[in-house]
Amino acid sequence: MNFLTQIDNLALIALLIVSGAALFMPTLSTLMSGKGLSTTEATIWMNRRKAAVVDLRPEAAFKAGHLPGAKHLPADQVPAGFEKLKLDRKNPLILVCETGMSSRKAASKIKNMGFAEVGVLDGGVMAWQDAALPLVK
Repeated sequence: MNFLTQIDNLALIALLIVSGAALFMPTLSTLMSGKGLSTTEATIWMNRRKAAVVDLRPEAAFKAGHLPGAKHLPADQVPAGFEKLKLDRKNPLILVCETGMSSRKAASKIKNMGFAEVGVLDGGVMAWQDAALPLVK
C-alpha cells in the first residue's frame, strides 16, 4: 500500500488519468457529434454510399453556391425542419455549413432522430472550395 501513498506515485497516477482522458476525448466527440469527414471522404460518401447532403447555412449563402445535390435547411430549423426534407434514415447523412462548427452542433440533435450515420464536413464549404471542388447554384 506504500505505492499509492508516495507523492511521486500519486503524480504519475494523475498523469496517467489525465493522458487517458485526453486520448479518449476525440472518440467521445465523434460519438456525440458525428464523424468528421474530409472533402475526399465526403465525396466518397456521396458517390458510393448515396449519402444525402444537408446545407445548414443561411438561404443567401446556399443560393450563392452549395455542394452538388445538397438540400437546404437553415441551422435554426434543426431538428424540426428535417421532416419536410423526407430523407431516408437508413442512408448516411452529411451536414455542411460554412466552417463546420454549426454542423457539429446540429449533428448530435440529428443523430437522436434515428439517422443511421451522420457525418460533418470538416471545414465546411470553405474546405470544399479550398479543395477546388465544384459548387452549384
